[in-house]
Amino acid sequence: MITRQESIWKSLDWVTIFIYMALIIFGWFSVCGASYDYADNDLLDFSTRAGKQFVWIICSFGLGFVLLMLDDSIYDTFAYLIYIGLLVLLVVTIFIAPDTKGSRSWLILGPVSLQPAEFAKFATALALAKFMSTYGFTMKTWKNAGTLLFIILFPMMLIILQRETGSALVYAAFFLVLYREGMPGVVLFTGVCAVVYFVVGIRFGDVFIGESPTPVGPFVVLLLILIFASVMTGIYTKRWKPVRYMFSVMVVVLALSAIVSSYIIPFNLVWVEWGLCALAVGYLLYLALAERYMTYFLVALFTAGSIGFFYSCDYFFNNVLEPHQKIRIEVVLGMEEDLAGAGYNVNQSKIAIGSGGLTGKGFLNGTQTKLKYVPEQDTDFIFCTVGEEEGFVGSSAVLLLFLALILRLIAVAERQPSAFGRVYGYSVLSIFLFHLFINIGMVLGLTPVIGIPLPFFSYGGSSLWGFTILLFIFLHIDAGRKRRLTD
Repeated sequence: MITRQESIWKSLDWVTIFIYMALIIFGWFSVCGASYDYADNDLLDFSTRAGKQFVWIICSFGLGFVLLMLDDSIYDTFAYLIYIGLLVLLVVTIFIAPDTKGSRSWLILGPVSLQPAEFAKFATALALAKFMSTYGFTMKTWKNAGTLLFIILFPMMLIILQRETGSALVYAAFFLVLYREGMPGVVLFTGVCAVVYFVVGIRFGDVFIGESPTPVGPFVVLLLILIFASVMTGIYTKRWKPVRYMFSVMVVVLALSAIVSSYIIPFNLVWVEWGLCALAVGYLLYLALAERYMTYFLVALFTAGSIGFFYSCDYFFNNVLEPHQKIRIEVVLGMEEDLAGAGYNVNQSKIAIGSGGLTGKGFLNGTQTKLKYVPEQDTDFIFCTVGEEEGFVGSSAVLLLFLALILRLIAVAERQPSAFGRVYGYSVLSIFLFHLFINIGMVLGLTPVIGIPLPFFSYGGSSLWGFTILLFIFLHIDAGRKRRLTD
């Protein structure tokens, strides 16, 4: 008779484990290259970063083995208990963690420092999977939608209170899971619109159209809001007559206003758009009451909410963000260069990656990293070490490995027979995808520097353990899928 342990080993997805091992190995060599000092003779010296990371890797293998040996039902049964336990730990961390580089997110346990925020990810993923796999679950009820938001946002807020904004933003990745499980596309579209409004409004808020008093940022954002309101009305109501009216009025009024402003009396066209937005909201509310069709009201709410969000962005950017966070965004958006300040890390990272050329300078031969020109080069900016030592070829190989992991996780998640396994799998996928996109983006200067690690590469035990736990719980859930089908 085949025991449960034997069944687990036979059903285990060894392709994912192979990719995991390859990333771990490449990651360790990258930490060696980033932290190596010419005075070091032994890469396994446990007093060095490379030696310490080697210990964390061995411990991760042991942790993965333990997770595979546990009964897979434990993750479903104790999902809420694990989630509550991590929430309590996050709360405790706020009060007892020492101040480390401006944040209170690290617990000091003797010679070891752990960051609970890294472990709260798998706990949140388990809680989401547990709740979304309950009998009769649907996201169409306000109660369920509110509970999902609480599960995601509560640990996020606790981490923000620890002053770890970067780690908190990772929890936004869970909304990709909600979209996969039936969240209306308009919610995701609203999120994309919010990003566009923020970027365009902040970047071009002080840029004017020619010699006119009309600022580009507000003009473009309000124009987009008017266009989105018109298009959404047609798409969600299937009634195109109101769309023609809204577009016609918008085009005619803006065209006449532009002519008057250019040739007669210069004035700010944004005020005209304000009037058009108010008119659009009023017209949609009228249609909602006249035709008793709730969709018109929702489009009107989207329009009004978009305007409110856009004008709150300026206050948030100038009064809520910390100065260092503000300058990082300005550097990414091209509003500031600041090569000696906030842009220093990114600039040095680009230099290191560019100096690697096609094939790189070779293992332990990177000059930018050896001379410590790149701050945090073995943690958040570890990818610049890959670019310098392994060049374009090595960097591409690493990215292809990550791509293979992402595609494999999609395949494994889609074959789950239960909603619990599928939701948890997509949670793992979303977290990895968010970390990969943001980390590589900030190293290349494409996204703001928010300080999140590159999975399996960045130095640190908390992140390595956190990603290992995320992945191996999913591997165990997947390995037991055939047995659950026959039970």
